[in-house]
Amino acid sequence: MKIGFVGLGIMGKPMVKNLLKAGHEVLAYDIVKENVDDVVKAGAKGTGSSKAVAEGCKFIITMLPNGPEVKEVVLGPGGVLEGASKGTVVVDMSSIAPEVAQDICKACAAKGVKMLDAPVSGGEPKAIDGTLSIMVGGEKAVFDEVYDIMMAMGASCVLCGDIGAGNTTKLANQVIVALNIAAVSEAFMLSTKAGVDPVKVFEAIRGGLAGSTVMNAKVPMITEGNINPGFKIDLHIKDLNNALDTGHSVGAPLPLTAAVMEIMQNLRHEGYGQNDHSAIARYYEKLTGTEIRT
Repeated sequence: MKIGFVGLGIMGKPMVKNLLKAGHEVLAYDIVKENVDDVVKAGAKGTGSSKAVAEGCKFIITMLPNGPEVKEVVLGPGGVLEGASKGTVVVDMSSIAPEVAQDICKACAAKGVKMLDAPVSGGEPKAIDGTLSIMVGGEKAVFDEVYDIMMAMGASCVLCGDIGAGNTTKLANQVIVALNIAAVSEAFMLSTKAGVDPVKVFEAIRGGLAGSTVMNAKVPMITEGNINPGFKIDLHIKDLNNALDTGHSVGAPLPLTAAVMEIMQNLRHEGYGQNDHSAIARYYEKLTGTEIRT
């Protein structure tokens, strides 16, 4: 199947490569030429604009940093809608505000273009492995039409509701991940300050009720002092901003999310914005003058 793909960043590039491995033909575009060159070497075909991608494909995936970028790529000059035909399907796999996804969908529908919002969870490692969790909002008939395409990049793909539901689900995911990392950092600082080896604590509790995928992924990074980005603090700040804005609009209190947001904002100020969100532990290390290390 021929698939268009716009947005070849830390997530988009491995996602394209998994589509190629599944036997799909991919027409790709990104504003950074080196990113296009990378996927072309893997077998994709490059093009010069989002409009050109849409002119050449019925199915188009976008994977971009935030809502403004998705609006620009889909609705802006030289964008997807300028090249799309009636019946084109846009699958936005970016993590954006639900309201923005709904606005873009309305603009697409006016031209006869169908849309799903389908953000993902799992970060770069699962994008590389093709085991992302995909959360989808939109019409079931459209979901069924592109399900096999999405499963070439993911281990699970769940229709969560109407358009915007995918991103609402992703915001819930990001709240849980952020709070989990903060809780892990706080707890392992407690053990470290009390003189108990954090690795031994991890081994003892990982199989119990406190265990989680987040703990399994992030505690080894924290204890090794590894803050190389799998998912950057700057991107998590973006997601928590969208969560807080959405919470305000629907009347959902998010006091713990707001507290972790302040931790992340401090870390950004300290120069950790491009580092992994496991650097939340650095906030606690700064407060105590103690490192959580093996």
